[in-house]
Amino acid sequence: MKSNILVVDDEPVARQSLTDILKLEGHVVTSVPNGQAAVEHVRTHAVDLMIVDLKMPGMDGLEVIQVVNQVSPDTEVILLTAHGSIESAMQALRLRIHDYLLKPASPVQIIASVKKGLSRRSGKSRNTFTASNSENTQEVYVLKDGTTVDLSRRQIKHKAKVEHLTPAEGRLLRILMENEGKVFSHRELVLLVQGYDTTQREAPEILRPLVSRLRHKLENFPSLSERVVSVRGTGYLYEGNK
Repeated sequence: MKSNILVVDDEPVARQSLTDILKLEGHVVTSVPNGQAAVEHVRTHAVDLMIVDLKMPGMDGLEVIQVVNQVSPDTEVILLTAHGSIESAMQALRLRIHDYLLKPASPVQIIASVKKGLSRRSGKSRNTFTASNSENTQEVYVLKDGTTVDLSRRQIKHKAKVEHLTPAEGRLLRILMENEGKVFSHRELVLLVQGYDTTQREAPEILRPLVSRLRHKLENFPSLSERVVSVRGTGYLYEGNK
């Protein structure tokens, strides 16, 4: 079954390029040049996944996502941006977007992100279980040995052991756990956790102290700590089913 994808970008070349890439993959693709047109389309059409640019005249990408989350909460969202700011990164996390890609994203990155987003969407419709609340996102994870990770409270518990995470540590663990199996580069994690863009060379140095503090707290919970894996020369991922 073909998926309906909406591309939202005010740059004609970028919009056309994304549209062509996704059509070649067999998707039904609609493209619009601004946020208002995107909202109107989502109000009147079924959209499985939306790729939206952050910086646009009028309604920006985050404003579009806020409306779409209300109008069509099952629509998966990929935020595409050349800009990194603390406000956009933090809001993107709060809005529960599927992915956050830095421009220029390669066709391989785009296709992989779209594929995972559509898979996640179909998984949601098949699986009504989410953890301890009624939203589509899982806030509490319970590991096989009984270790409980409460992302909303930034708390990890196992029997008598309890650890509380700082906001930055909590954001880092949330990003990894909500995207099981996805390798995040150091640069992506700095953007999403710390809220600013940096160079590929500087990012590991900026991230290292935060990861070190998180790992130190996770040492009390071996079943969790072994899932947070360093990918040499690239970044980090959260491995499931260990």
